[in-house]
Amino acid sequence: MEFARYSTGKMSERHMKKLAPVVLAILVSGFVAGCKVGPNYRRPAVQTPTEYREGKDGPQTQVQPQVASYADLPWWQVFQDPTLQELIRTALKQNYDLQLATERINAGRAQVQITRSNLFPQVSGNGDFSGGKEHNFQTKFNFLTLTGDAAFQLDFFGKLRRATEASRAELLATEDARQTVILTLVSDVASDYFQLLQLDLQLQITKDTVSTQEDSVKLTNLRMEHGVATKLDVLQAQQVLDTANASIPDLERQIAQEENAISILLGDYPQGVPRGRTLVEQVLPPDVPPGLPSALLERRPDIREAEQVLVAANAEIGVAKAQFFPQIALTGSGGGAFGRSSAFSGLMSSQLGIWSYGAQVSQPIFTGGALRGNLRLAESQHKQALISYRQAIQQAFGDVSDALIAYQKNHEVRLRQEQSVADLQESVRLSIMRYRGGTTTYLEVLDGQRSLFSAELVLAQARGTEYQSLVQLYRALGGGWQER
Repeated sequence: MEFARYSTGKMSERHMKKLAPVVLAILVSGFVAGCKVGPNYRRPAVQTPTEYREGKDGPQTQVQPQVASYADLPWWQVFQDPTLQELIRTALKQNYDLQLATERINAGRAQVQITRSNLFPQVSGNGDFSGGKEHNFQTKFNFLTLTGDAAFQLDFFGKLRRATEASRAELLATEDARQTVILTLVSDVASDYFQLLQLDLQLQITKDTVSTQEDSVKLTNLRMEHGVATKLDVLQAQQVLDTANASIPDLERQIAQEENAISILLGDYPQGVPRGRTLVEQVLPPDVPPGLPSALLERRPDIREAEQVLVAANAEIGVAKAQFFPQIALTGSGGGAFGRSSAFSGLMSSQLGIWSYGAQVSQPIFTGGALRGNLRLAESQHKQALISYRQAIQQAFGDVSDALIAYQKNHEVRLRQEQSVADLQESVRLSIMRYRGGTTTYLEVLDGQRSLFSAELVLAQARGTEYQSLVQLYRALGGGWQER
């Protein structure tokens, strides 16, 4: 409802000089002295663990954290394979998810500019030209009208400043979301690359087994021809060869599909992916310190994003509360009309100038509960953002704990599987010696070879899983989003 409006026509210069300090005082009070309703943001107190749960000596072990964190290292120092580094750089340049995240930042900056513009006077100009001729008097005339309008909303109760505060927080949340995309992208490329190297190793083990078993089948056939071996020995040797041969197409399928997945991450169409070091040549860090748990809140971009959403929701409460108070606006306009006429004996020119100013105050009286409902909505959205913020922190600590335990246990699995393969290799060697010496059957040799083949495939998988769990730990700690 409009309570007051005042306007006037042309005033003397003396009156304008008297009015100037009043207008200046109103403007200053609107910008400086005006209060902002609604709560100012304060980071909520969150109880976080003083240490991460790890699994070095059992499921209940608690280990004192170190100040330095593995996640403090940039990704190009963590992943030391030059080929992998180049793949990650390509993904950071070409990945479409990252491009979308970057464009959302540009949209967020534009939105801040739009919202912030309401804090400044809005000025517009108008122009109108008309001409004609009066037949009765044979008069020609031309008129040009130029006017300007200005409006300025005084932000006494902080509605516009709170809206700008919310818009800026949403922009920061968008920037943190982009860093989350980078973190995910770097870890996905690295994880898929190690998975690809694992499949390469398994394929190489299978092909080596095929080559070995082909020689074994030839040798067994030769022994059968000389009456030393039986047809059953030949068929059993052929069975191991067939099993290895049957594994090759499936491994090749998995390799091609993994290459396709990496190509999509790189922003390319499906194609082959270059390799650098083999899986067994990759470097594992001697120690992976998790760092201080309190630092996780600043390092994880998803936690920072959740906090900025909370900041924006807090500011929206102020916007909703400001709707209850009067809205004050200053308006002004001015201009002139210029014309020429050929009436009577000659040409004449005329000028007319006019200006006006006014102040407008509006106050909601009855809205059917809309304003109160809007405030309740803003308060509910703030509570939801707070819950999401705390949930993001809890999830982050769960991710780190899971990743720490996974990396430690996968490391143990790989070491024990290496010992198992070494034992089976020695067992097969002794079985072959016993078979050639005639003290055992060929079935013992075949059983040992089948067990060794399976154990080598499991070891390759254990190596790949260990590297992938290292990537997941690096990601859970919030590393990997730094850009060179």
